[in-house]
Amino acid sequence: MSYAKNKVIAGAYEGKTVMAPGFGMKFPFISTSLLKSIDLNTQTVESYEIVTDEHRKSAASGVGRGLIGGALLGPLGLIAGALSAESNSSYTVAVQFKDGNKSLLEVDSSIYKAIVKSCF
Repeated sequence: MSYAKNKVIAGAYEGKTVMAPGFGMKFPFISTSLLKSIDLNTQTVESYEIVTDEHRKSAASGVGRGLIGGALLGPLGLIAGALSAESNSSYTVAVQFKDGNKSLLEVDSSIYKAIVKSCF
């Protein structure tokens, strides 16, 4: 099973972690060191673009839900449970910063949505 790395995968800040708002932060950010970070918002980001987006269904989730549905509701429950598997989304986003730096991020859907909201 492959999940988003929530990391900078190329360019400036490569290897650094991308985090969602929280921990006293109002915006998604790139953690550059223990006490330093770069916010991903209209103050720092010139533009961003989705390079790829991938959606995968969790096999383990589908099997588990299918077994429970089958036990409770028979064959129709088995099918419905399997089809309701949790979805895992991963986005590759190219970011152009106002200072001229560029980064390629791989993030999950919650961080991607936070980036879109803070850069709107």
